[in-house]
Amino acid sequence: MSSNLQKTIQSNIKIQGVGLHSGLKGNLCLKPAPANSGIVFKRTDVDNHKSIIDGSYKNVSSPILCTKIVNSHGVSISTIEHLMAAFYGEGIDNILVEIDVPEIPIMDGSSFDFVEAIRSAGIEEQKSTKKFIKVLKKVEVKEGPKYISIEPLANDLIIDFEIIYKNPLIRTRRHEFKLSNGDLNSIYNSRTFCLYEDIDQIINQGLAKGGSLDNAIVVKENKILNDNGLRHRHEFVDHKILDCLGDLMLAGHRIFGHIKTSQGGHQLTNILLRDFLSNKSNWAIETLEKNLKNAEDASYIRPFAVNA
Repeated sequence: MSSNLQKTIQSNIKIQGVGLHSGLKGNLCLKPAPANSGIVFKRTDVDNHKSIIDGSYKNVSSPILCTKIVNSHGVSISTIEHLMAAFYGEGIDNILVEIDVPEIPIMDGSSFDFVEAIRSAGIEEQKSTKKFIKVLKKVEVKEGPKYISIEPLANDLIIDFEIIYKNPLIRTRRHEFKLSNGDLNSIYNSRTFCLYEDIDQIINQGLAKGGSLDNAIVVKENKILNDNGLRHRHEFVDHKILDCLGDLMLAGHRIFGHIKTSQGGHQLTNILLRDFLSNKSNWAIETLEKNLKNAEDASYIRPFAVNA
Protein backbone atom coordinates (compact mmCIF):
# COMPACT_ATOMS: atom_id res chain seq x y z
CA MET A 1 0.00 0.00 0.00
CA SER A 2 1.21 3.49 -0.82
CA SER A 3 1.23 6.17 1.85
CA ASN A 4 -0.11 9.12 -0.13
CA LEU A 5 -3.80 8.15 -0.12
CA GLN A 6 -6.27 8.78 2.68
CA LYS A 7 -7.37 5.78 4.72
CA THR A 8 -10.27 4.53 6.79
CA ILE A 9 -11.07 1.17 8.37
CA GLN A 10 -12.64 -1.66 6.34
CA SER A 11 -15.33 -2.64 8.84
CA ASN A 12 -16.92 -1.62 12.12
CA ILE A 13 -14.99 -2.12 15.36
CA LYS A 14 -16.75 -2.60 18.71
CA ILE A 15 -14.88 -2.20 22.00
CA GLN A 16 -16.09 -2.16 25.60
CA GLY A 17 -14.22 -0.73 28.54
CA VAL A 18 -14.18 1.50 31.60
CA GLY A 19 -13.34 5.20 31.60
CA LEU A 20 -10.24 6.06 33.62
CA HIS A 21 -11.70 9.19 35.23
CA SER A 22 -15.46 8.63 35.08
CA GLY A 23 -15.42 4.95 35.99
CA LEU A 24 -18.28 4.46 33.52
CA LYS A 25 -18.44 1.36 31.33
CA GLY A 26 -18.75 2.44 27.72
CA ASN A 27 -19.50 0.92 24.36
CA LEU A 28 -17.18 2.26 21.66
CA CYS A 29 -17.89 1.72 17.98
CA LEU A 30 -15.48 2.79 15.24
CA LYS A 31 -17.00 3.07 11.76
CA PRO A 32 -15.58 3.70 8.28
CA ALA A 33 -16.03 7.28 7.07
CA PRO A 34 -15.85 8.99 3.65
CA ALA A 35 -12.69 10.62 2.34
CA ASN A 36 -12.02 14.16 3.59
CA SER A 37 -14.43 13.77 6.52
CA GLY A 38 -11.67 13.56 9.15
CA ILE A 39 -11.98 12.22 12.69
CA VAL A 40 -15.52 12.76 13.96
CA PHE A 41 -16.89 11.78 17.39
CA LYS A 42 -20.54 11.09 18.17
CA ARG A 43 -22.20 10.66 21.55
CA THR A 44 -24.97 8.12 21.00
CA ASP A 45 -26.49 8.77 24.44
CA VAL A 46 -27.54 12.39 23.72
CA ASP A 47 -29.94 14.08 21.31
CA ASN A 48 -28.85 13.50 17.74
CA HIS A 49 -28.58 17.21 16.84
CA LYS A 50 -26.19 17.75 19.77
CA SER A 51 -24.17 14.58 19.41
CA ILE A 52 -21.38 15.45 16.94
CA ILE A 53 -17.96 16.69 18.07
CA ASP A 54 -15.19 17.28 15.52
CA GLY A 55 -11.81 15.88 16.51
CA SER A 56 -10.12 19.28 16.42
CA TYR A 57 -7.64 21.15 18.61
CA LYS A 58 -10.15 24.03 18.55
CA ASN A 59 -12.62 21.92 20.55
CA VAL A 60 -10.19 20.97 23.35
CA SER A 61 -11.40 22.08 26.78
CA SER A 62 -9.66 21.81 30.18
CA PRO A 63 -6.92 19.39 29.06
CA ILE A 64 -5.88 18.39 32.58
CA LEU A 65 -4.80 14.74 33.05
CA CYS A 66 -6.50 13.91 29.74
CA THR A 67 -7.62 15.48 26.46
CA LYS A 68 -11.27 16.47 26.39
CA ILE A 69 -13.18 17.87 23.43
CA VAL A 70 -16.52 19.67 23.63
CA ASN A 71 -18.99 20.99 21.03
CA SER A 72 -21.08 24.18 21.01
CA HIS A 73 -23.88 22.39 22.90
CA GLY A 74 -21.56 21.55 25.78
CA VAL A 75 -21.49 17.85 24.91
CA SER A 76 -18.04 16.41 25.57
CA ILE A 77 -15.86 13.33 25.20
CA SER A 78 -12.70 12.93 27.25
CA THR A 79 -9.55 10.79 27.29
CA ILE A 80 -9.40 10.63 23.51
CA GLU A 81 -5.60 10.85 23.24
CA HIS A 82 -4.69 7.14 23.18
CA LEU A 83 -7.27 6.43 20.49
CA MET A 84 -6.12 9.44 18.47
CA ALA A 85 -2.50 8.23 18.73
CA ALA A 86 -3.59 4.89 17.26
CA PHE A 87 -5.21 6.73 14.34
CA TYR A 88 -2.04 8.76 13.80
CA GLY A 89 0.32 5.81 13.79
CA GLU A 90 -1.90 3.48 11.75
CA GLY A 91 -2.57 6.11 9.08
CA ILE A 92 -6.31 6.51 9.69
CA ASP A 93 -7.53 9.83 8.25
CA ASN A 94 -11.30 9.38 8.25
CA ILE A 95 -13.37 7.60 10.88
CA LEU A 96 -16.57 7.97 12.91
CA VAL A 97 -16.11 7.33 16.63
CA GLU A 98 -19.37 6.50 18.42
CA ILE A 99 -19.49 6.25 22.21
CA ASP A 100 -22.44 6.00 24.65
CA VAL A 101 -20.67 7.61 27.64
CA PRO A 102 -18.62 10.83 27.99
CA GLU A 103 -15.23 9.08 28.10
CA ILE A 104 -13.26 6.77 25.81
CA PRO A 105 -12.37 3.48 27.58
CA ILE A 106 -8.88 3.45 29.07
CA MET A 107 -8.31 -0.25 28.28
CA ASP A 108 -4.84 -1.16 29.65
CA GLY A 109 -3.70 2.48 29.80
CA SER A 110 -1.99 2.40 26.40
CA SER A 111 -3.02 2.33 22.72
CA PHE A 112 -2.35 -1.38 22.29
CA ASP A 113 -5.97 -2.61 22.20
CA PHE A 114 -7.05 0.13 19.77
CA VAL A 115 -4.17 -0.63 17.40
CA GLU A 116 -4.86 -4.37 17.47
CA ALA A 117 -8.54 -3.76 16.73
CA ILE A 118 -7.75 -1.46 13.80
CA ARG A 119 -5.32 -3.96 12.31
CA SER A 120 -7.83 -6.81 12.74
CA ALA A 121 -10.57 -4.83 10.97
CA GLY A 122 -8.24 -3.90 8.14
CA ILE A 123 -7.41 -0.56 6.57
CA GLU A 124 -8.90 0.71 3.32
CA GLU A 125 -7.30 3.19 0.96
CA GLN A 126 -9.55 5.93 -0.40
CA LYS A 127 -9.51 7.82 -3.68
CA SER A 128 -8.29 11.09 -2.21
CA THR A 129 -4.77 12.30 -1.56
CA LYS A 130 -3.54 12.56 2.01
CA LYS A 131 -2.62 16.10 3.10
CA PHE A 132 0.10 17.13 5.53
CA ILE A 133 0.90 20.23 7.54
CA LYS A 134 4.41 21.41 6.68
CA VAL A 135 6.10 23.56 9.34
CA LEU A 136 7.58 26.74 7.85
CA LYS A 137 8.60 28.66 10.99
CA LYS A 138 9.63 27.73 14.50
CA VAL A 139 7.02 28.40 17.19
CA GLU A 140 7.71 28.01 20.90
CA VAL A 141 5.58 28.10 24.05
CA LYS A 142 7.04 28.52 27.56
CA GLU A 143 5.33 28.20 30.94
CA GLY A 144 7.95 28.62 33.64
CA PRO A 145 10.31 25.63 33.39
CA LYS A 146 8.01 23.91 30.90
CA TYR A 147 8.31 24.44 27.17
CA ILE A 148 7.32 23.01 23.81
CA SER A 149 8.38 24.03 20.32
CA ILE A 150 7.81 23.01 16.74
CA GLU A 151 10.19 23.70 13.87
CA PRO A 152 10.64 22.71 10.22
CA LEU A 153 11.62 19.17 9.27
CA ALA A 154 11.34 17.63 5.82
CA ASN A 155 9.04 14.66 5.31
CA ASP A 156 9.06 13.32 8.86
CA LEU A 157 7.87 13.84 12.42
CA ILE A 158 10.22 13.86 15.40
CA ILE A 159 9.06 14.21 19.01
CA ASP A 160 11.92 14.90 21.44
CA PHE A 161 10.38 14.61 24.91
CA GLU A 162 11.90 15.17 28.36
CA ILE A 163 10.20 14.41 31.67
CA ILE A 164 11.51 15.67 35.01
CA TYR A 165 10.28 14.15 38.28
CA LYS A 166 11.60 14.41 41.82
CA ASN A 167 10.66 10.76 42.27
CA PRO A 168 13.87 8.68 42.60
CA LEU A 169 12.65 6.01 40.19
CA ILE A 170 11.33 8.19 37.37
CA ARG A 171 13.87 11.05 37.71
CA THR A 172 14.75 12.89 34.47
CA ARG A 173 14.25 10.91 31.29
CA ARG A 174 14.46 11.95 27.67
CA HIS A 175 13.67 10.06 24.49
CA GLU A 176 13.50 11.03 20.83
CA PHE A 177 10.86 9.39 18.67
CA LYS A 178 11.19 9.49 14.88
CA LEU A 179 8.18 8.31 12.90
CA SER A 180 10.25 7.19 9.92
CA ASN A 181 12.02 4.59 12.08
CA GLY A 182 8.93 2.49 11.54
CA ASP A 183 8.54 0.69 14.89
CA LEU A 184 5.74 2.18 16.97
CA ASN A 185 5.27 -0.80 19.26
CA SER A 186 7.10 0.65 22.27
CA ILE A 187 5.03 3.84 21.96
CA TYR A 188 1.73 1.99 21.50
CA ASN A 189 2.43 -0.28 24.50
CA SER A 190 3.40 2.44 26.98
CA ARG A 191 0.86 2.89 29.77
CA THR A 192 -0.27 5.95 31.66
CA PHE A 193 1.35 6.38 35.08
CA CYS A 194 1.02 8.29 38.33
CA LEU A 195 2.69 8.73 41.69
CA TYR A 196 1.12 6.93 44.65
CA GLU A 197 1.18 10.11 46.74
CA ASP A 198 -0.89 11.96 44.11
CA ILE A 199 -3.77 9.48 44.04
CA ASP A 200 -5.81 11.01 46.88
CA GLN A 201 -5.55 14.47 45.34
CA ILE A 202 -6.64 13.15 41.94
CA ILE A 203 -9.60 11.31 43.50
CA ASN A 204 -10.60 14.43 45.44
CA GLN A 205 -10.90 16.20 42.08
CA GLY A 206 -13.49 13.62 41.06
CA LEU A 207 -11.08 11.85 38.72
CA ALA A 208 -9.55 8.37 38.39
CA LYS A 209 -12.79 6.62 39.42
CA GLY A 210 -11.92 3.80 37.02
CA GLY A 211 -8.22 3.73 37.73
CA SER A 212 -6.47 0.53 38.86
CA LEU A 213 -3.22 -1.36 38.49
CA ASP A 214 -4.80 -2.95 35.43
CA ASN A 215 -4.78 0.33 33.50
CA ALA A 216 -2.04 2.49 35.02
CA ILE A 217 1.48 2.23 36.35
CA VAL A 218 1.63 3.38 39.99
CA VAL A 219 5.00 4.46 41.39
CA LYS A 220 5.56 4.61 45.16
CA GLU A 221 8.95 6.09 46.06
CA ASN A 222 11.44 3.82 44.26
CA LYS A 223 9.02 0.95 43.61
CA ILE A 224 6.50 0.11 40.91
CA LEU A 225 3.36 -1.36 42.48
CA ASN A 226 2.30 -3.25 39.35
CA ASP A 227 3.25 -6.93 39.59
CA ASN A 228 5.13 -7.12 36.30
CA GLY A 229 6.85 -3.74 36.51
CA LEU A 230 7.58 -1.76 33.35
CA ARG A 231 7.10 -3.19 29.88
CA HIS A 232 10.32 -1.51 28.73
CA ARG A 233 12.79 0.99 30.16
CA HIS A 234 11.44 4.01 28.27
CA GLU A 235 7.79 3.38 29.20
CA PHE A 236 7.36 6.53 31.29
CA VAL A 237 8.60 8.98 28.67
CA ASP A 238 7.22 6.94 25.75
CA HIS A 239 3.74 7.25 27.20
CA LYS A 240 4.16 11.03 27.14
CA ILE A 241 5.18 10.73 23.49
CA LEU A 242 2.04 8.63 22.89
CA ASP A 243 -0.10 11.37 24.43
CA CYS A 244 1.65 14.01 22.35
CA LEU A 245 1.12 12.02 19.16
CA GLY A 246 -2.60 11.73 19.90
CA ASP A 247 -2.91 15.43 20.69
CA LEU A 248 -1.09 16.35 17.45
CA MET A 249 -3.68 14.34 15.49
CA LEU A 250 -6.16 17.05 16.49
CA ALA A 251 -4.36 19.41 14.09
CA GLY A 252 -6.55 17.94 11.33
CA HIS A 253 -3.65 16.56 9.28
CA ARG A 254 -0.38 14.86 10.15
CA ILE A 255 2.56 17.16 10.66
CA PHE A 256 5.99 17.35 9.04
CA GLY A 257 7.97 18.91 11.86
CA HIS A 258 10.29 18.56 14.84
CA ILE A 259 8.66 18.79 18.28
CA LYS A 260 10.88 19.48 21.29
CA THR A 261 9.40 19.60 24.77
CA SER A 262 10.36 19.42 28.43
CA GLN A 263 7.73 18.65 31.05
CA GLY A 264 5.06 18.98 28.39
CA GLY A 265 1.54 17.61 28.47
CA HIS A 266 -1.93 17.88 26.97
CA GLN A 267 -2.43 21.54 27.81
CA LEU A 268 0.95 22.70 26.52
CA THR A 269 0.56 20.76 23.27
CA ASN A 270 -2.86 22.31 22.71
CA ILE A 271 -1.52 25.82 23.36
CA LEU A 272 1.25 25.14 20.82
CA LEU A 273 -1.24 23.98 18.17
CA ARG A 274 -3.42 27.04 18.72
CA ASP A 275 -0.45 29.43 18.47
CA PHE A 276 1.16 27.62 15.56
CA LEU A 277 -1.98 27.16 13.42
CA SER A 278 -3.43 30.61 14.13
CA ASN A 279 -0.80 32.26 11.92
CA LYS A 280 -0.88 30.97 8.34
CA SER A 281 2.70 32.10 7.74
CA ASN A 282 3.83 29.32 10.11
CA TRP A 283 2.64 26.43 7.98
CA ALA A 284 1.44 25.18 4.61
CA ILE A 285 -0.71 22.27 3.44
CA GLU A 286 1.10 19.92 1.09
CA THR A 287 0.60 16.49 -0.38
CA LEU A 288 3.18 13.75 -0.26
CA GLU A 289 3.59 13.75 -4.04
CA LYS A 290 4.41 17.48 -4.10
CA ASN A 291 6.80 17.11 -1.22
CA LEU A 292 8.70 14.27 -2.81
CA LYS A 293 9.01 16.02 -6.17
CA ASN A 294 10.71 18.92 -4.42
CA ALA A 295 12.92 16.78 -2.18
CA GLU A 296 16.42 15.60 -3.02
CA ASP A 297 15.89 12.58 -0.81
CA ALA A 298 12.67 10.76 -1.70
CA SER A 299 12.62 8.86 1.58
CA TYR A 300 9.56 9.44 3.69
CA ILE A 301 7.94 8.36 6.89
CA ARG A 302 7.39 4.64 7.09
CA PRO A 303 4.62 3.01 5.05
CA PHE A 304 1.78 2.94 7.55
CA ALA A 305 1.40 -0.59 8.90
CA VAL A 306 -1.73 -2.52 8.06
CA ASN A 307 -1.05 -5.92 9.60
CA ALA A 308 2.50 -5.42 10.81
